Amino acid sequence: MTEYKAIGRELPLTDGDRKVTGHLKFAADVQLPGMLHARLVTSPYAHARITSIDVSAALEVEGVTAVLTAADLPNIPPTARNRLMLARDRVIFAGQPVAIVLGETLAAAQDGVEHVWVDYDPLPAAISLDEAAADNAPLVWPTGKPGETGEADAHGAAVDTASGENKPSNKTGETTFTRGDIAAGFAASAVIVERTFTTSIVHQAYMEPVTIVVQMDDWTGGATVWTGTQAPFYVREQVADVLGVTETAVRVIPTPPGGAFGAKFLSYELLVAIVAQKMNRPIRFALTRSEDMLATTPAPAMRFHAKIGLGSDGKLTALTANITVDNGCFPSSHGIAAYLMSSYYHFPHMHVVYRDVMTHKFSPGAYRAPGATQASFVIDSLVDEAARQAGLDPLTVKIANASKPGDPLPDGSPWPIMGLDKVFEAAQNHPVWQNRATAQANGRGVGLGIGGWMGGLEPMSASVRLLRNGNIQVVVGSADLTGTLTGFKQVAAEAFGLDPDQVEVVQADTSVAAYAGGAGGSKMMYSMGPAIIQAAEDARAQAFEIA
Repeated sequence: MTEYKAIGRELPLTDGDRKVTGHLKFAADVQLPGMLHARLVTSPYAHARITSIDVSAALEVEGVTAVLTAADLPNIPPTARNRLMLARDRVIFAGQPVAIVLGETLAAAQDGVEHVWVDYDPLPAAISLDEAAADNAPLVWPTGKPGETGEADAHGAAVDTASGENKPSNKTGETTFTRGDIAAGFAASAVIVERTFTTSIVHQAYMEPVTIVVQMDDWTGGATVWTGTQAPFYVREQVADVLGVTETAVRVIPTPPGGAFGAKFLSYELLVAIVAQKMNRPIRFALTRSEDMLATTPAPAMRFHAKIGLGSDGKLTALTANITVDNGCFPSSHGIAAYLMSSYYHFPHMHVVYRDVMTHKFSPGAYRAPGATQASFVIDSLVDEAARQAGLDPLTVKIANASKPGDPLPDGSPWPIMGLDKVFEAAQNHPVWQNRATAQANGRGVGLGIGGWMGGLEPMSASVRLLRNGNIQVVVGSADLTGTLTGFKQVAAEAFGLDPDQVEVVQADTSVAAYAGGAGGSKMMYSMGPAIIQAAEDARAQAFEIA
C-alpha cells in the first residue's frame, strides 16, 4: 500500500476558523457605493395570463428608485438557463417573477413590492403527472417546448432522450433500455415482486438563500458578479451572453456558498445582470427563505412502476420499469435514474422506460446525484423484498447479482472499473452488520442499501507557484464545497513534497484563475486533483532544474 505523508492526515478546514468566528464573507456581506436593493413581485398562480401591471403606486413609495417589468428589459427567449427572467405575458408556475422593485434600502424595495398591482386571468394548470400527461392537458408551452437541458452535463446526469411527439405536448422525452427476453425471464422466476414508488419534490434546504450582487464596468460594458455559485465559469459564460459582451469582460467572484448540494449552478444571476445593465448601478439581490423554496431547483418528483424476478438459485432474472419524472415548466433530464436502476445489478432480461413530463411548477435540478437516490431506493427495495419472499438473505442475493467490471451497462457498453461486489462483501463482514440481530433486539434497526454515480466530466486547470520562502501557492478557479480546498492542499503538498502547512490554496475569481468546471457530479477531487498534481510536479521539476 502506498504510504502518504500529506494525504489522509486530519487537517482543519482552510476556512474553518473564519466560519466559526463569523469572519467569512458571503455575498450578502458585499456593500458597494450606490447599491440598489432588489425585491421580486411574484405570481400566486401556477398558470395565468398577465393582463396588466400597475407600478404607479410603488413608484410613489419613498426610497423606491424604479420598478421594472419584462417590457423594460431585453426580450430574451425562454430556455432552462433563462428560466428566471421576468414573465412577459403569461406565468407558468407559482412564484415566477413578474416585476422587480429597486430601492435605496431593502425596506423601501419591500414596501414597493406591496404597492405593485398585477391583474391576472387564471388559466387551467397541469400540476400532477397524470394531469400533465393527459391528451387534453393544459400545455406548458402551447407553441413548442424551449430547448436545452440546463446543467445535467456538469453533474454527469445527462442521458439522451428523444421526444416522439409531433405536436406540442407536455411529454418532453423518452429513453428506453432493453435487453434479452422479458417473458422468458419472468417465466424462469420463482418470485416476482411488482410495486409502485413515488417520491416528492425535495428542496436542498441550504442555509444561505440565493444572494447575488452585480456591478457594471463602465469601461468594458461587462460586469463583476458576486455569487455563491458552484460553477463560476458557467455563470461567466451565461452572463456574458445576456449582456452581449465577451466572457473576459465578466468577472465572477465566487463567494462561499452557504450550502448548495447541486442547486447553485445558475439561478437569478442573468436577471440581476440585465437589471444592473439597465440601471447602471450595483444591484444587491437576495431571496427570502419562502421565495427560495418556491423558485429555485429542488429534486424532482418521480414515479416508478417496477417489477423484478428472482430465480430459485438466488439469481435475478428480469426487470421491467416505467419511470416518469416531473420536470416542472422547462425540459430537463434525470434519465440517469433509469441508467443506474438497471445497472447496479445484472439482469439478463430487462426493459426500462424513462419519460420526462412538464407541469406548471418550477423546474427541478440537481440534489446530490440527481435521480440516483430515488433509483437506488427503488431497486434495493425490490431486491430486498424478493429475497425475503424467497427465504434468502438479501445481502447474499445482492452479492450474487452485483454488476462487475465488464458486465453490460443498459446501453450495451461494458461496466468500467467498479467494486460493488467488494463493497458488499466488506459490509457483510462488518461488525455492525454481523451484530444486527442484537441491535434489533435493542430497538435499533440496521439496513443496507447501495448508491453509485458515474461521475461528471469537465476540464480543470490549476497553477502552482513556488514562493520566496519555499512554500507554494495553488491557484484554482473552482468553487469550494465540502472542504475541497483543504483536500487540494493535501494533494499539492504530497506532489511537491512539502508539509500541508507550507501550502496556500487560493480560490481565485474568473479573471485570474484558469478555467475550471463546476463543482458538481462528485468529480472535484478526481478532476481537479490530477491538474494540481501535474502543476505541482512541474513546479518542483523547474525548481530543481534552476537549483
